[in-house]
Amino acid sequence: MVQTPDLIDKIRLGESTFLELKEVRFAGSRVSSPSRDSMADELAAFSNGSGGICLLGVEDASREILGIPTEHLPAVESFIREICNDSITPPIIPVIDFVWLPTAARENVPIVKVDIPKSLFVHQSPGGYLYRIGSSKRRMSPEYLARLLQQRSRSRIVAFDEQPVSHASLEDLAPELYNQFRTSRTDDSTNWLSKLHVAAEDENGEMRPTVAGVLMASQDPRSWLPNAFIQAVAYRGTEINPGKSPYQLDAADIVGPLDRQVDEACHFVAKNMRVAAFKDMGRIDRPQYDMAAVFEAIVNAVAHRDYSIYGSKIRLRMFENRLELYSPGSIPNAMTIESLAHVQSARNDIVTSLLAKCPVPDRPWLTTDRRTMMDRRGEGVPVILANSERLSGKTPEYRLFDEAQLMLTIYAPED
Repeated sequence: MVQTPDLIDKIRLGESTFLELKEVRFAGSRVSSPSRDSMADELAAFSNGSGGICLLGVEDASREILGIPTEHLPAVESFIREICNDSITPPIIPVIDFVWLPTAARENVPIVKVDIPKSLFVHQSPGGYLYRIGSSKRRMSPEYLARLLQQRSRSRIVAFDEQPVSHASLEDLAPELYNQFRTSRTDDSTNWLSKLHVAAEDENGEMRPTVAGVLMASQDPRSWLPNAFIQAVAYRGTEINPGKSPYQLDAADIVGPLDRQVDEACHFVAKNMRVAAFKDMGRIDRPQYDMAAVFEAIVNAVAHRDYSIYGSKIRLRMFENRLELYSPGSIPNAMTIESLAHVQSARNDIVTSLLAKCPVPDRPWLTTDRRTMMDRRGEGVPVILANSERLSGKTPEYRLFDEAQLMLTIYAPED
């Protein structure tokens, strides 16, 4: 956290790679300057670099602290939040604070301090893909952009789920969640979390949660990865038909740490699938789907999806005759559709290792010999294929959808 005396010293030195100064002008209660597009370019350039601070209410050339009228502070805050959400793709998450600073006449006035952390993603603003050098911003060359995209994607040397989340702190991790992974009670939490890759040092040597850490040990990973959830919908009929009312029988956004998402997604399927009763040789109930297969499919989806793709969530769709599961990202490494049942490969090694420590939920609808959610032996896909085909007589199908999603279809038995 930057203290007020440090902030004043930074203002005196002027703009830099990590500092931007902006005077704010108003037309009535509306912010008229700086423009939305120029402000979006500045903030996105910070996010594409190593982060930075923008001080609103300080003139750039003279470095004079002008302040912002107190009654206009909410308007400035809304101005920044709207820019971050609407003018930058993907949106960025700023930390906005009001700070009192002294003017040249030694009168304390409020300014708006906007902290922009280094992002997990590459952001586009109205000016294009920009980055900051010294006090100026520049448009990325195609080579620079390709290199940055590679660094912040699954191709990087440090896997995406291992990298620290710059705008998260260890306080964002819940002890009741990460203690389930603890094997030693002698290490202090920071040292132990680091060994497990739930936390790691950032570029400044500060310990922060990793992507895997917020996915497995925070109450709501969407605070940092907005699309880290499962969108589940049960439809009437065999196709999506918005003209038929009601065409959705049930719907839920399933959130929380990944092991909880698996449990709740399976529960969604269990409560929405039909169970047929046969009385040939006593009553025999036949469900639409084998829940051990569904469990394996959902575990694989949360474990192996590409979390570096912004804006894509796991989608679970139920129809009268099939279940569809869409997982963001193509097939990892050199695998093919045909090799899924025979070759084991993990996109997110840390997430996979943590799921391998999570116990299988004790639910009446789930019968499995497994003790933990993740099977490190690669038996998940064979279970999905064999159990589902045994129940319905049709082999589940994997295919690539739009080359950016892996789609699994599990068929229900014909009536």
